[in-house]
Amino acid sequence: MKILTVDDSSTMRRIIKNTLNRLGYNDVVEAEHGVDALAKMAGVDFVLTDWNMPEMDGLTFVKTLRSNPKFAEVPIIMVTTEAAKKEILEAIKAGVTDYIVKPFTPETLKEKIQKVMGG
Repeated sequence: MKILTVDDSSTMRRIIKNTLNRLGYNDVVEAEHGVDALAKMAGVDFVLTDWNMPEMDGLTFVKTLRSNPKFAEVPIIMVTTEAAKKEILEAIKAGVTDYIVKPFTPETLKEKIQKVMGG
């Protein structure tokens, strides 16, 4: 399974990638923002994206993916510091499959991925 992690923080991408590797997901692609991520979507089975990023934020990225029939069914988990109910509802309305608020534990990431993937 190919996973794309999108975050403007290289530290956060590294944390997510290392956590995914420990969980047995070794095909992980990184992107700095939505524009970068769109260019790397080929063959991606699963997306973890931040909300607040330069060039194209996570919400715009999610809406762009959902408007493309090719990516309409790809599971997307928003991983962000945006914790207000209004933002969570906005992200879900835009098409995210699930939502993780930073900071998070590796266990939370594992649980959310398993829930979304039906495992």
